Amino acid sequence: MVKKYPSRLFKILLPPLLFIFISLAVTSFPAIGNEPQGVDKLSGAIFYGNQISLNGHTFPAAWAQKRENNSLSTYVSDGALRQFIGVDLLNTNNPLIQPIQWFSSLSKPVVLPSMQLGGYRYLDLTDFVKTRIWQIQADGKSLVISTQRAQITDIQQTFLPKGNHLKVNVNLTSPAPWQIIQGLPVKKIQPLDPSPSNTEWTITLDSIADPVLVERYTPRLEQQEPAIPNREPLIKLVEVVNNQTSIHLSVPFGQSPLVSTLADPYRLIIDVRPDALVARDITWAPGLRWRQQLMNLDQASFPVVWLEIDSHAGIKLKPILANSDTLVGTAPLIQTAQQYLAVAAINGGFFNRNNRLPLGAIRDSVWLSSPILNRGAIAWNDSGQFYINRLTLQETLIETNNNVQLPLSTLNSGYIQSGIARYTPVWGKTYTPLSDNEIILIVQKNQVSDRMEGGKAGPPAISIPQDGYLLTLRGKAVNRVQELPVNSFVRTVSSTSPKDFSNYPHILGAGPLLLQNRSFVLNAKSEQFSNAFIAEKAIRSGICTNSAGNLMIATVHNRAGGKGPTLAEHAQLMKLLGCVDALNLDGGSSTSLYLGGQLLDRSPSTAARVHNGIGVFLPEARSK
Repeated sequence: MVKKYPSRLFKILLPPLLFIFISLAVTSFPAIGNEPQGVDKLSGAIFYGNQISLNGHTFPAAWAQKRENNSLSTYVSDGALRQFIGVDLLNTNNPLIQPIQWFSSLSKPVVLPSMQLGGYRYLDLTDFVKTRIWQIQADGKSLVISTQRAQITDIQQTFLPKGNHLKVNVNLTSPAPWQIIQGLPVKKIQPLDPSPSNTEWTITLDSIADPVLVERYTPRLEQQEPAIPNREPLIKLVEVVNNQTSIHLSVPFGQSPLVSTLADPYRLIIDVRPDALVARDITWAPGLRWRQQLMNLDQASFPVVWLEIDSHAGIKLKPILANSDTLVGTAPLIQTAQQYLAVAAINGGFFNRNNRLPLGAIRDSVWLSSPILNRGAIAWNDSGQFYINRLTLQETLIETNNNVQLPLSTLNSGYIQSGIARYTPVWGKTYTPLSDNEIILIVQKNQVSDRMEGGKAGPPAISIPQDGYLLTLRGKAVNRVQELPVNSFVRTVSSTSPKDFSNYPHILGAGPLLLQNRSFVLNAKSEQFSNAFIAEKAIRSGICTNSAGNLMIATVHNRAGGKGPTLAEHAQLMKLLGCVDALNLDGGSSTSLYLGGQLLDRSPSTAARVHNGIGVFLPEARSK
């Protein structure tokens, strides 16, 4: 029987964020929060929530308060302190303490106790707050923080010939919380100028600038001589809005602002330079180490940020998807990681940014999406064993009445080619034709129950049976539809090449393969990547194992004064990092490395939405 697609309205409902309401016997005040997961297990917890109100401005932040020794202790996630207050996290090899610097001495840093719960690490601010005359009070799901109001007495920009960088000094009457946001490239005055665009960065302080300073940096219509001869002014605008001062910078291509604080007198230093990365080595949790540094390769210097995961520490990994109900969809990595309660994550495989469909292998105990084009993939189990190689999945459909065997081209994939594709309920509730003139067979309980023919790609959608799947015949494969008549029985068999992949429950594909046994095996052509992709200089993500058997997830950004690495340079950098086997992941605007509520490698405003990633879960904080 042949019929046309039935008309039906399909709408994907995203599950709302759930707030947890808990009333404890020690207080009548409700503790409300959808973020910090696991805090309800904290002995003595009285209040906790998912946002802070800092001097009247609201930010997302995990926090908790609990009774300790007859006093109230306040804990805030380290990511929130770093992003919204400007606290600098210093090196430590002890996950139970965190040295910090914030308008204070580097030689004698403040050391805060830390604890890890759920997907966050919390720092104890109790004593820190007392010495800085802050006021803190819980108000529902918000932690209300009021700091001493500072005044900005001077703003000066200078050019330092040694090192070829610009510096801005902001003088303050007292310490002030600050945030930094990267914006879009600044529009050129001369549109035909071939030089790369500057980028807008904004530093916002909880302080009031003297009106003279605002006037000094207010743009004029008439032409003015730049403050620094032969150079475009770095400061484009200073403005005071809602008791905050924002300093807008136009940063030259290849440079970034490095912000630090000093005491005696209190100053905020904005150092705009090509090598704006502070080396960091923080044992963030047992078995989880955050590192970053500039790595030299030939004449170039690349900022590299990575996490090393001890394979013997009981830490688990799993693929994470932007939408848990369907394979269709994208989301910021921060959002996806928090949805899964992952403590850390990195963006994963490729996807079609237009239709938001996967273009590579994803397996989590069962196959979610098949690999394509024999591209590189990483497989692992929950015992801390990993395998990296190029991957192919051979799936065969067998019509049992006549023993007809037909190869299946893809499973739940956005990669369109001639052949027979299979779509299971993992794809979602419905399938919308992705190409013209498809023939679709509905399989229920291993029996072909119906056949449909379509015209143009697009709606209407077809329901995917919960007890079966759809077979989509494309191109020359439509000529074999007579071999799969309605009411015939079918089954599928599958195997991987290499066979070793079949031994691992978790797989994620990307490519190209970079290293095997410390040797360069990069061959992007064999994995059918385009010439443009192969030659491109771009920021990149990678995953690898080292000689200790540990896993490392890493991001590499633009070289000092230039663009990101080529694939060949990426392979060399991963080897310098200590990788034995290494795989390139999706890169460019997708590149994102997440830890405890924050992106470590870039401003969230510049990170694109991604389809999937790899989530990291500490022993007591596995996924939901």
